Amino acid sequence: MYQIVFVGVTRSMAGFTDDLLFSREHTWVRIDGNIATIGITDYAQEALGEIFSVDLPNMDTYVEQDEPFGTIEAKKTVAELISPISGDIISVNEDLSDDVGIINSDPYNTGWMIVVAMSDSSELDDLLDADEYGDFVEEDEKGR
Repeated sequence: MYQIVFVGVTRSMAGFTDDLLFSREHTWVRIDGNIATIGITDYAQEALGEIFSVDLPNMDTYVEQDEPFGTIEAKKTVAELISPISGDIISVNEDLSDDVGIINSDPYNTGWMIVVAMSDSSELDDLLDADEYGDFVEEDEKGR
């Protein structure tokens, strides 16, 4: 398995929505109390190209921050999905099994992947806001 690595992809700041937090592994988190909805960023889906399949864990699986929670197969690679937070999965987006293309077309809404009951909200401190993520992506691109 490979982690997602991007070369030669640029995104405008418009691709990073303000109501989310972002990981350096290009996943996003939308927080509602102690519940976190997780997906991949628009930047990530664009870099991957057309997505063919996603393999996600079952509900009631515990995920660890910075550990794989699934895989994504796309035109350019097969990559591990790295969890931005720890907790129990309470929902999995079953719509992805019927139409994985919604990750490409709507990564921040209908293309979400899992919902997690967070076990440690202090892990959110390790994540980036939209401006920080935009800066991270720009620096990452300069380094390639």
